[in-house]
Amino acid sequence: MAHDPHPPFTPTPGDVVELSPGIRRIVANNPSPMTYRGTNTYLIGTRDLAVIDPGPRDPKHLAALLSGIGSARVAAIFVTHAHLDHSPLARDLSAETGAPVVAFSDALGGRSAVMQRLAASGLMRGGEGVDASFQPDHTLSDTDRFDGSDWSLTALHTPGHFGNHLCFALEDILFCGDLVMGWATSLVSPPDGDLTDFMASCRRLQGMSWSTFHSGHGAPISDPAGRLDWLIQHRLNRETSLLEALQHGAATSGDLAKRVYTDTPATLMPAATRNVLAHMIDLYGKNIIEPVQELTADTAFRLL
Repeated sequence: MAHDPHPPFTPTPGDVVELSPGIRRIVANNPSPMTYRGTNTYLIGTRDLAVIDPGPRDPKHLAALLSGIGSARVAAIFVTHAHLDHSPLARDLSAETGAPVVAFSDALGGRSAVMQRLAASGLMRGGEGVDASFQPDHTLSDTDRFDGSDWSLTALHTPGHFGNHLCFALEDILFCGDLVMGWATSLVSPPDGDLTDFMASCRRLQGMSWSTFHSGHGAPISDPAGRLDWLIQHRLNRETSLLEALQHGAATSGDLAKRVYTDTPATLMPAATRNVLAHMIDLYGKNIIEPVQELTADTAFRLL
């Protein structure tokens, strides 16, 4: 059966939906071109609970989560990454439940050396909404495990969409945050996003066996291997298109985005431009292209 990268998804915000025994989903009411129908929050377990990605700071979503939690004890609140649609409600939910907030790091952790240098040189974020004040109570490193009474989650550090991005494995089910989404390709926006890391994280997941991905946005992904193949090939095709465009001469990320993202709405072109910049930095790291001048968000690149 052909892999469907965009399965239908029409949830009702605030409803508690059982996806499988011990796994429930509540979708936040924050739909947008960047979040699709809204952020997926997951409740794991029965005797005590893990909450994954509490979502944006929204009193109605907090009330929906507390209703879904009921009288159960929350063992921990896990955050895949520090974007404003995933992490801010963690602190409010912690205050209500007494559960610790668990993540890889604050919003600046997990960046590659090249992205640290770019950030230090003044390369600004692309405006995707970083939760700059995010601070976990406890941190998990790659392959660390957190045990509940009837569940065990293993953290996988999977930078790319964001430096501090974690996926959480429940046996062969993966809660994959925004690394692999159930409705579109992930945004990779330097310096928080890093395409070199993104491809490495996707290929790492390719080398493991999964039954289902539950992502930060969109429907469950029932063919994880096919989805990863599609996602990696999509990026490789984009790279080919960008290199072909550069054969006509040096160009900025903005110029290249206009040439390559021909069907993208104008409102999403800034994000497309950041995606192109991520490709340019990746290709620069591979010694395939170089910046004409000092590397900034507006630099023109040329083939070597």
